[in-house]
Amino acid sequence: MLPPGTGSYPALTPVLGAAFWYEREIHDLFGVAPAGHPRLEPLILPLHDDQQPRPRPGTPGPEPAGIWPDEHSVPRHVMGAGLFAIPHGPVRSGVMESIEYLVETPGEDISHLNMRVFYKHRGVEKRFEGMPADDGVLLAERTEGVASVAHALAYCHAIERIAGVEVPWPAALVRVLHAELERLTSHLDAAVRLADAAGLAVATARFGAHKERVLRLVSRMCGSRFGRGVVVPGGVSARPQVGGAEFLAEIGRLDKAITADARVLMGTASFLDRLRGTGPLSPQRAREHGALGPVGKASGFSDDARHSRPYDAYRALGLGDVSPHSGGDALARLRVRWAEVGQSFHLLRRAAGELGAAGDGPLTAECHAGDGRATGWAEAPRGEVLYDIQLTGGRLTRCRPRSASFHNLVLFHEVFAGDILTDFPFIEASFGLSVAGVAL
Repeated sequence: MLPPGTGSYPALTPVLGAAFWYEREIHDLFGVAPAGHPRLEPLILPLHDDQQPRPRPGTPGPEPAGIWPDEHSVPRHVMGAGLFAIPHGPVRSGVMESIEYLVETPGEDISHLNMRVFYKHRGVEKRFEGMPADDGVLLAERTEGVASVAHALAYCHAIERIAGVEVPWPAALVRVLHAELERLTSHLDAAVRLADAAGLAVATARFGAHKERVLRLVSRMCGSRFGRGVVVPGGVSARPQVGGAEFLAEIGRLDKAITADARVLMGTASFLDRLRGTGPLSPQRAREHGALGPVGKASGFSDDARHSRPYDAYRALGLGDVSPHSGGDALARLRVRWAEVGQSFHLLRRAAGELGAAGDGPLTAECHAGDGRATGWAEAPRGEVLYDIQLTGGRLTRCRPRSASFHNLVLFHEVFAGDILTDFPFIEASFGLSVAGVAL
């Protein structure tokens, strides 16, 4: 820990590459400079180095207005005859998040890719300050919409560790149900985007329809398509409003339909040709960085929190067998997602069966968290979500979320060697990253 007033420290990035973006964020939010950092450019906030004050978490006052870069000025990292830069975003066609890709190319090959993510910054960490612990979950589950349940789980796990409580068994099962349904939705969305990038209209429509069916099932269970309002500190707010037999029947129909369509998609040669060898991430680089979720698993590195740091009902349910992958390309990342889809259906059946046998037990435990600090985690569809929480008098004094997308996105610009411009949408969709999870 640095003493108060410290303006710099020796950078960790030269010896621990995974600290690259974390130290840039520290510099943005606190103004503390990591001396020796290889590229200390603005990341979360587009602020000049000499601008003060910084919006330091834990101090009063609003955030300063950002100083936006000249839209006509594009930084260059590769120099040479015929090279030029293409600014792609932050506004694009379709429903896309606000991120600007700066593609440097001689015309077809992608020589270098840089990213500006600060357009999405919402000051979420600052918004948590002063909130009662019970209310913070409402903001947590809106931090990254595609992982609402995972963020709520990680937040509540930290609060529950401070309070020293264990959630009741029925509540732990309900949490697993919603977490795995969220995983299904996310992986189906990745399939939709990949099929759309390949111009496969039927596959795009089919997987889009499957995703919609899952969202409607979640809505029938709790009243929210995103599973919001279910996870609360100490347990869950209510049982699913869909009966056990009806739920299992719907899950069975979804499993059969998705499996059949996935088999057809993975047998389409023109589709596989676009993914095979595209955007490869080496196993060595994945392990060195600690790549999370499908990105890491597709390159042979798996650190699934449901298995290595189990929580809620995962301790008892287990994950089943999943074959290892090591291809590291867009095709391997899709295969990991299909394997996790099968794993999710297995967990949904087991959790629903256990919930039916658990009877009408309590759904919440008394959770009075006063003072303390703890870390909570949950395995989101894109990888592990972390929450570092500090409470004083039952109110949040610090709450730092970390999504898997923040950790993985630094790898994104490294996988374009040998790829061309038309490979871009396949690599982006296969990484499946969330800008909202990066620029909190």
